[in-house]
Amino acid sequence: MRKTVSTLLIIIVMLSTSSCNRALQKHQGSFLFLFNTITEIVAFTKSEDEFTELANFIKEELEIYHQLYDKYNSYDGISNIKTINDNAGKEPLKVDKKIIDLLKYSIDAYELSNGTVNIAMGSVLEIWHDYRTQGIDDPLNANLPPMELLEEANKHTNLDKLIIDETNSTVLLADSEMRLDVGSIAKGYASERVAQSAIEKGYTDFLLSVGGNVIAVGGKGKEKEPWNVGIQNPDKEAEKYSLFTLALNDLSLVASGDYERYYTVGGKKYHHIIDPDTLMPSEYFTAVSIICEDSGLADVLSTAIYNMPYEDGLALIEGLEDTEALWIFHDDSMKYSSGFEALIK
Repeated sequence: MRKTVSTLLIIIVMLSTSSCNRALQKHQGSFLFLFNTITEIVAFTKSEDEFTELANFIKEELEIYHQLYDKYNSYDGISNIKTINDNAGKEPLKVDKKIIDLLKYSIDAYELSNGTVNIAMGSVLEIWHDYRTQGIDDPLNANLPPMELLEEANKHTNLDKLIIDETNSTVLLADSEMRLDVGSIAKGYASERVAQSAIEKGYTDFLLSVGGNVIAVGGKGKEKEPWNVGIQNPDKEAEKYSLFTLALNDLSLVASGDYERYYTVGGKKYHHIIDPDTLMPSEYFTAVSIICEDSGLADVLSTAIYNMPYEDGLALIEGLEDTEALWIFHDDSMKYSSGFEALIK
């Protein structure tokens, strides 16, 4: 996440999309920087003011989670993931319940993913982050982290060293060299919580995208038609931007791939999704996508199956209800789960 700057809510009012339904208009808005990405909101509302209320509510709620789950920046009066990391090996730290809930969810995610999603890998991921940043800033001198450095950091990734006291709402990293990195979970988890809060306030039909983590709530317009959501082509040089357009009602779509955050060493791309077994960027796929009801679960699963052989990932997905997946291989071939095709528009 970048340093906090003032965020500007940009509202783009669209004309009514239906001549037979003038009561509802399509509105779209976006704002920057929360979770280091662009958030977009689309909704059919009766007025611009109603949409603005929804957009501002989502922005304000997301900002709370952004600050709590930030591992890079501090905020006055807030104990967040960075504070927990800075306090490693010291005293239990009192934190907001939203952090406790995320950490408990992350422990469940570790079990579900057979260890392929581990928020305790922060010490390893920090090394990769530093080398990637240096490589992007100075491509001619880009290097890979030494394996011995990664292996030493990997000694401090035992999730059992994360001590949570729900009664007192405290957290302690019992290993002073341990660091949390919730990047594989936080964005989807926070997006889901915010979407549910908006639903509880009575907003029933909207599309929320937080850096490509998409939540389709309800449907479009009076007829509640499905939201059309595209799956991005990982080949950015291809003429076709989307591989598929999905028709989604009350479902989330999350993708993981090697085409967003990466740097190049010796002509080879090294992306940001690190395989816990090899401590290197996972090489099974170019991209994977998950569709299920919960965006937090979708975020977890997209990282989990990206770090698994196809057969293992397919077994995991087929064992979950109402969950589908798409795998894109390095030769551009694709495979998908049994119910995926039914979602294609």
